[in-house]
Amino acid sequence: MDEILTYAQAEPAGTVAYAEAGGLLSSVWLLVAIPLVSAAILLLLGRRADRWGHWLGVAAIGAAFVLGLSYFFQLRGLENKSVELSLWDFITVGDLRVDFGLLFDPLAAVFVLLITGVGFLIHLYAVEYMAHDEGRRRFFAYFNLFVAAMLLLVLGNNYVMLYFGWEGVGLASYLLISFWYGRPSAATAGKKAFLMNRVGDAGLAIGIFIMFATLGTTQYDEVFNGVGALAGGTVLVLGLLLLLGAAGKSGQFPLQAWLPDAMEGPTPVSALIHAATMVTAGVYLIARSNPVFSANSTLQLVVVSVGAITLLMGCLIGAAKDDIKRVLAWSTVSQIGYMFLGVGLGGAAYALAIVHLLAHGFFKANMFLGAGSVMHGMNDQVDIRRFGGLSKYMKVTWITFMMGWLAIIGMFPFSGFFSKEPIIVAAFEREGWTAWLFGGAALLGAGLTAFYMTRLFVLTFHGPKRWTEDIEHPHESPKLMTIPLILLAIGSVGAGFLLATSVPDWLTATAGLGAQEEGHEAVLSHTVITVLSLLVTVLGAGLAWMLFRNGTATAPQPAGVLVTAARRNLYTDAFNEAVFEKPGIFLTRALVFIDNRGVDGLVNGLAAAVGGGSGRLRRLQTGFVRSYATSILTGALLVVAAFLAVQAGWLA
Repeated sequence: MDEILTYAQAEPAGTVAYAEAGGLLSSVWLLVAIPLVSAAILLLLGRRADRWGHWLGVAAIGAAFVLGLSYFFQLRGLENKSVELSLWDFITVGDLRVDFGLLFDPLAAVFVLLITGVGFLIHLYAVEYMAHDEGRRRFFAYFNLFVAAMLLLVLGNNYVMLYFGWEGVGLASYLLISFWYGRPSAATAGKKAFLMNRVGDAGLAIGIFIMFATLGTTQYDEVFNGVGALAGGTVLVLGLLLLLGAAGKSGQFPLQAWLPDAMEGPTPVSALIHAATMVTAGVYLIARSNPVFSANSTLQLVVVSVGAITLLMGCLIGAAKDDIKRVLAWSTVSQIGYMFLGVGLGGAAYALAIVHLLAHGFFKANMFLGAGSVMHGMNDQVDIRRFGGLSKYMKVTWITFMMGWLAIIGMFPFSGFFSKEPIIVAAFEREGWTAWLFGGAALLGAGLTAFYMTRLFVLTFHGPKRWTEDIEHPHESPKLMTIPLILLAIGSVGAGFLLATSVPDWLTATAGLGAQEEGHEAVLSHTVITVLSLLVTVLGAGLAWMLFRNGTATAPQPAGVLVTAARRNLYTDAFNEAVFEKPGIFLTRALVFIDNRGVDGLVNGLAAAVGGGSGRLRRLQTGFVRSYATSILTGALLVVAAFLAVQAGWLA
């Protein structure tokens, strides 16, 4: 490997070019290799690594984070902040050439720090959380594999490498969601996540095929430089296929149903999936592919629509759930919707979406791990109707969870305010009626988020005790669990402001991200939008506090049409069952019947005919010489008789 960093030559405006990696950055492959090797060691050594395997898993992610920081600081000092490392030829078939290569640029760098930094704290927390689980070593092997796959996804320098990591994330998520596979619900949730993601993955794969068919390449820079020459219809189809893949991995409409069910896995899995890895992959894909999406306004409108629908859907359903982890899961669906809204708006809003993604990583990991801490002290109870009054018994968990709550509802001056409010402003800057439609949806989502997240916080930590009989003295979690909570709470407070003031400029070196475009003047001023955002947040939180400060019924109560629909996930599961699952089952059974009675029936019938005929002919084979002599004599007589008949003219 050439140890001298070579800078890309000056390129015409609108083109994308990367420099070759050298020096310290030539070892960027270690980011993927370290957790991958750790996972392999833990799986291959088996029970011999049970005593220390979890610490190897933690150390691997810690080492990756330290390396990521060092690469980040070296990248900051470079003039060209996009460097590429080609390791070997991965696929060479005809005109198709795919490198096994990595790209380390500002977008990849911030994702690396999120994945390894937040991931390290979740790994550390999991050491104590999984302490009494016999499969802890196997758990950390899957955990490391998950991180390695996600790092490959964000570091790949072409769409094939991205897809390689994409599928690795899907595999690892299946292994982790169904980790407690002895539970039917966990096994089912794992299969549901895996199968629903296959739908999105198929779209992404077809999109990659189209890239090669139309552009002859899957390399990022070559695809982005060539997309302008494609027909508008081709760009639209390509973008829709990429969007389908993104929606599947990020749990966005219409492929959102798997994400809440993923809560069947251990709580650290939920935190890693929702905060730092899997669900952020879709946002990364659209942000990385921004030249494709920016080339077609219809495509951008579809992305914005998916984000707006999903963020409102997540809010409505989350407000009707009573499982603490499922409420948080639907909040992730909603918050990722805000990110899709941002990347769909294009221009500077791409960077705003990434800012919200990074800030969300802190407060969502904080809240999921806080939920795990509550479960740890409440005998794994998850029903918020059976909590209450825990602020007196779990001080650290209460305070840290409060920081995450204030951040996610967008209260000033917490992280969520600085990351989400700019997206709402950008939505109001769209042209014509769409500004009111999408800006109004984002604003309504802010109020609903404040309502259902305040409901969650109040019912869990305040009000009267509504504990089950088996719980006498809830207890605070050990320090190995509370230290990550404290660090993430600090990020929930201050990360948003720091990210909002630095990340957009940092991302300008990534093709199209953070670049200011000449947009439309907002239908409302920035100040008015900010005031309205804070107002609906206060109203939503205040209403929830008033309704639930004295607790709630501990059993489901009759509800109106909207609440009933929200409890049933707005009937999306019923729709999937009616339109896809049941017809699929019917088709499968019909094909099995045709296979058994038709294909197999024909083959088995021929076999039976041959077997039956052979059995009957076998009776002639007696083994007695006299029988064979009689048969020969009979045959000879028949031949002679036939000959005589011909001679006499009887058979003429």
